[in-house]
Amino acid sequence: MECNDILQSPECSLLKQGKLKHKLPYPKAVGFIVTNEFCERFSYYGMRTILSLYLRDKLGYGDDSATVIYHVFTMFAYFFPLIGAMIADGWLGRFRTILYLSLVYATGSVLISVAAMPPVNLPQLEFTIVALLLIAFGTGGIKPCVSAFGGDQFKLPEQERYLGYFFSLFYFSINAGSLISTFLTPILRADVHCFGDNDCYSLAFGVPGILMIISIIFFVAGKRLYIMKTPTGNVFTKVSSCIGHAVIKSYKSKEKREHWLDHAEDKYDSSLIDDIKSLLRVLVLFIPLPVFWALFDQQGSRWTFQADRMEQDIAGWTLKADQMQVLNPLLILIFIPLFEVAIYPFLTWCKLVRKPLHKMIWGGILAACAFIISGVVELKLLPTYGTPVSEGFAQLRIYNGYNCDFALNITNDNTSYNTTIGPLGLYEKLDIEANKIIQLPYTLRGMPYSECENITYSQIFSLKEKTANSFFITDDLYNFTDNNNKAIDGVSARFLSHVTTPVTINVQNNKKNRTSLLINSEDRTQKSIEKGTYDITVDGVAVLPDFQFKAGAVYTIIVHQTKNGSYMAEAVTITPPNSVHILWLVPQYVVMTMGEVMFSVTGLQFSFTQAPASMKSVLQSVWLLTVAFGNLIVVLIVEGNFLNAQWKEFFLFAGLMLLDMLIFMTMALRYKYVELKSSTEDLAIEEIKLPDKMIKEN
Repeated sequence: MECNDILQSPECSLLKQGKLKHKLPYPKAVGFIVTNEFCERFSYYGMRTILSLYLRDKLGYGDDSATVIYHVFTMFAYFFPLIGAMIADGWLGRFRTILYLSLVYATGSVLISVAAMPPVNLPQLEFTIVALLLIAFGTGGIKPCVSAFGGDQFKLPEQERYLGYFFSLFYFSINAGSLISTFLTPILRADVHCFGDNDCYSLAFGVPGILMIISIIFFVAGKRLYIMKTPTGNVFTKVSSCIGHAVIKSYKSKEKREHWLDHAEDKYDSSLIDDIKSLLRVLVLFIPLPVFWALFDQQGSRWTFQADRMEQDIAGWTLKADQMQVLNPLLILIFIPLFEVAIYPFLTWCKLVRKPLHKMIWGGILAACAFIISGVVELKLLPTYGTPVSEGFAQLRIYNGYNCDFALNITNDNTSYNTTIGPLGLYEKLDIEANKIIQLPYTLRGMPYSECENITYSQIFSLKEKTANSFFITDDLYNFTDNNNKAIDGVSARFLSHVTTPVTINVQNNKKNRTSLLINSEDRTQKSIEKGTYDITVDGVAVLPDFQFKAGAVYTIIVHQTKNGSYMAEAVTITPPNSVHILWLVPQYVVMTMGEVMFSVTGLQFSFTQAPASMKSVLQSVWLLTVAFGNLIVVLIVEGNFLNAQWKEFFLFAGLMLLDMLIFMTMALRYKYVELKSSTEDLAIEEIKLPDKMIKEN
């Protein structure tokens, strides 16, 4: 319909007044943006799901160091959105910012995959750290731009309804990418074998890298359809400069003002100052928020390590430790409508929730409860960890390589200990007090009327502190250091052989009917092997048929050749196998996700209703910064290293969260809800209220 000055219809009049909306087609460009978002989220969550295990199992970091690197990476990923917003709004615009930083992102994704390939022989540690920095800068930089760029494609108010559909689809693509990649990449990591390893991290990193490249291709393919808006300047910069100017002026000036921000009136508009005042009222409530994210983001670090020490078989199928993270996006899709339809009305009826901040308080309490549950689970896991070496103590193990008894006498502080070590048996003393090193006189004597009766050792054990000191009774007393740390992703086994001539030991998998280990009897180093049932043979003679290697256990197999030339063997368990099932983690994931819905979704919705429209982009940047600071809290506590047990750390975080919510509750009770109106009439696309999961993860 067209209007002219000669003939005016009622419709033309309404159209000119803005009361009649055009029936415009749905923007085709949106399809490219949504596909780009799905691929990018697949790439990010696919890589992050397996990251902590890669840092520990392939790069050799301990649990604590791997946790620190994981959370430093996450911290940067949520700090760089601030930089990305400044670049997009003040310099390059959203399209070019997304494109250039996506190229940086893709470079990091390819680099971490290539670094994980042993034949390439790159310095793995250095290249991995560089790759993580590139990925953090790329994913963080495009976070504040993609959803806003999608919103730019709609003409308002004519397409306001279509815009709502877009954000729903956008939100779905985020969760779909997260859900699929979190389930798939652990399978690529563990079930595919490449480059002679029992896993394939290069493929598990490579597939997300390919998806990131595909996301760029889709994004560029839609260029001719995009509406691109000129950068208008970054609001965050304006807010920061106004606050900085007011602080300096209030410090220098002796004049008293009703509010310290009023000192900026000489340089800034009163409308901007009023909006900043309103913004600060909301931002004060953000101060306690990082503690929640400190707990929430440990799903990919501490909780994954916890899952890796548990029994993972479910009716013949293995639920991998890092796959447990798939519960979060899956439960989010279930809980968001469930809370709106049923749980919130019920809590309101019970008068447990009256205002939005009440929901956040309950969400924080639920997060604390999730960590209390994880602490209880950790206590149940302790017996399966064996006895780790600890400061101030030395461990002693003596393995008997003979088919006869040995009498052992040890003297310590003028006290004698006497015991008998059985045929192909083991003696353990794991709590010997030691300061750097301890000298223990001993006597080992074969029992009379046995083949060992003429064998005697009488010397001194030099036991090092914080060491598993081990000895093997054979033709001599072979000394070595045990590694009794819980086996990761399988089983650890050491073969101690007492034979007259070197022989070959074959460990054959019954189910797959193939040799898994083929070692020389002189090789006494610890080996990794997949869990399962095996036939152990020595020179073709079965010595341990149908022996079951259980996940997480550490075994020592003692092989002995008798006088008539036959072979026999005995297996001793150094560290118990995983026995607590991984499904016991489900309650803590359920409670944490419920807490996320109440805390996270409500938090941003509350902030959007309480802050002026012109400040909403600033608020989004600060919201993401609370996630960064939350990960910093984890780094500081782990690096502080003042707790000697994981269960204590879980309870510490639970206590911090409860204390944090007590402070937040005090602030919430004092907060006066107001209905603010922005000094800016036109609401920018990026300021339209979005579901929090989208804002946090986009």
